[in-house]
Parts: sequence; C-alpha cells; structure tokens
Amino acid sequence: MPTPPPPTLSALRACLTTLPEAATDAAAAIAERDTRLTKPPGSLGRLEELALWLGRWQHRATPRLDHVQTVVFAGNHGVVAQGVTPWPSDVTAQMVGNFHSGGAAINQISRIAGAALRVIAIHDLRPTDDFTTTAAMSERAFLAAFATGFEAVDPDTDLLCLGEMGIGNTTVAAALAAALFGGGGSAWAGRGTGLDDAGVARKAAVIDRALLRHAPFLHDPLEVARRLGGFETAAIMGATLAARLMTIPVMLDGFVCTAAAAPLFTLNPAALEHCRIAHVSAEAGHPALAAKLDQTPLFDLGLRLGEGSGAALAVPVLRAALACHTGMATFGEAGVSERTD
Repeated sequence: MPTPPPPTLSALRACLTTLPEAATDAAAAIAERDTRLTKPPGSLGRLEELALWLGRWQHRATPRLDHVQTVVFAGNHGVVAQGVTPWPSDVTAQMVGNFHSGGAAINQISRIAGAALRVIAIHDLRPTDDFTTTAAMSERAFLAAFATGFEAVDPDTDLLCLGEMGIGNTTVAAALAAALFGGGGSAWAGRGTGLDDAGVARKAAVIDRALLRHAPFLHDPLEVARRLGGFETAAIMGATLAARLMTIPVMLDGFVCTAAAAPLFTLNPAALEHCRIAHVSAEAGHPALAAKLDQTPLFDLGLRLGEGSGAALAVPVLRAALACHTGMATFGEAGVSERTD
C-alpha cells in the first residue's frame, strides 16, 4: 500500500530526514551504454543527463515514459484583498472549468506530450486567510492540502509534471522565496498577470508587511509554508514528497511551483534531487530562485502562464532523450569505428 502522508508538522519534518536515494546501479548501466552509442561523448548535451536522471530515479537501467502524469493544483488567496493583482479571484474557478472542458493551454500541451492531465481544486477554492494579518493556513488546513497533493500521485507514474492555478499566487511565491532566502519583497516581486510599476511596488510592500508580521517564525521552513503559502503550494509540496518516496522523477513548472517545493530543499538540500525545473519563467524572481535550489532549468521560452505548461512542454524533450538513449545503435552494432586515442 502507498505510504500515508505525514499527519503532523513534526512527522513531516522527520520524514524529510531520511529519503529514498537514486539507483546507482541503474545510473552506471545507463552511463556505460551511453559510452557505446554512435556519437562523440557528451555530444547530446543535457539529453544525456536527462536520460540518466530518469533512470536513476525510476530505478531502471532502461527508463521509460509510458505513464506521464500532469497534475495541476488550484487554490485561492486571501492576500488578493491587498490589491496585488488586477484579476478577481473568480478567475481561478473559471479557469478550472476551462481546464475541465479542455480549453486551456495545458490541455493542448499535455495532449501533444502524451501526459494524462488531472486538475484538483483545493479546499473547494475557498481562499486562504490574508497573510498580512494572520497565518495563511491553520496547521490542520495546511496538512490537509499537503495530504491532497501527496495522495494525488499515482504510484505507477513514470514522470510527474506539476502545475498550479491561483489568482494572487505569484505574490505567495515571492513571499515564500523572500522568507526562505532573504532579500525582501522588492527582490522577488514581479509583474505576475500584468502589474504596472506601481503595482509591483505595492506587491513588494505587501510581502514586506507579511514578513514583518511572521518574523518570529521564519526560521522554520514548514511554518513559512503554512503562514505565507497557499493551498495549492502546500499540495505541490505534498506531491513532490510523495513522488520522492515512490522514486518518481518530478518536472516542476515555473516560479510558483519552484517556490512551493523550496521549503523541502531548505529542510533537506537533497530533497529535490528527483526534481528538475522545466523552464526559466519570465517572472522576475525565478532565475534567482532556481539558482538557490542549485537547479538549471531546461529551457527559456519566456513563459509565465503557469498551469504546468512548461513542465508538460518538457516531456517531448525527455521523450527525445530516451529515444536517443534506447534507439541509437552502438558503434559495434552499426559497424562504425571508434576513436583510437
């Protein structure tokens, strides 16, 4: 049976101290085959590293992508009352409806990627509390959202792509980044879904007020996640940890997904080794946040949509990496001479 989600913050903290490791035997087999393929060493660049990464975390010498799952978590945020976005919170529910009817970008990208799409509205889209006045979530509400994400992961999944939807959640992501890594609101606040310069300044000031209010608790990454996060970011944390416990590789989307997973990294720097960041978001703080997590995103296409769009878009690249690794001939098979030095 699948491992149940941690029922308390202390149990979650303890769970992160001992995590499953990558399979070194699978990695060795993949690396050895790579040396015999008909190409100069390293000539496929990151495609070679990605094939190795998939096999290490799937614990398979021949990795596969037969069952790819895209999960989009949706949630609303009380901090929207502070004027941090030009969009009303109603848009979150409207976009969830659009996902279910097949009309969003993530539907199209998941389809061409061959990824099964699931959309989960957390807490029936009731908003968190406004984190400028109180904690965004009670411990019970945080753990319930975390458990929803944890339980959403199918153990038969070969690759999990994570995404989100939630009006106001770039403010949440920036607040999480500022609390975990310092720098204040101005270092992390971006334009989100279309703020002008005055709106970005207002957003940064809102984040700074929240950091001041919760200052006594910011030494604890789980308290940061509870006090400054959202229901969907808690669910992303839960899904990321569940995937690690099941040795499923994870493709994270942009700024919000990266910020959602970041508390796991600050609790255990090895906790995100099974993850890759798909792309560099156009949201201002994302390049710096990826660097804080010791990650180099796969591509930069100027995306800032969210929805898991970048994560799903990475799947065809991964399929190409596997096709090359498993389908290319070796020097011996092709009758091609190898280097003599």
